[in-house]
Amino acid sequence: MTKKIKIEDLNKAFDNRVRLGIMTILLAQEWCDFTAIKDMLDLTDGNLASHLKSLEELEFIEVRKSFIGKKPNSSYRATANGRAEFLSHLTTLQNIIKNTKI
Repeated sequence: MTKKIKIEDLNKAFDNRVRLGIMTILLAQEWCDFTAIKDMLDLTDGNLASHLKSLEELEFIEVRKSFIGKKPNSSYRATANGRAEFLSHLTTLQNIIKNTKI
């Protein structure tokens, strides 16, 4: 008997590989600045900014803006809700893998 895959339990916010990468980084670090995330994921400023904005609108991440010398600096971290949603997404992926092994 084939088990049903609960694909609807996956969070659509993490379907995109960039958002998946951002959340992975932010779960591994308390705060991470824009340039570090951009370099780790090898993204353009615009591409990263649009995905960060999407995650921020969902309240999965929060931003802290400051200045280093005279240069603006934006740092990000996962919110408690963002962490919970991302970990739930990962758990669902693990369950899908576990339950579809032949």
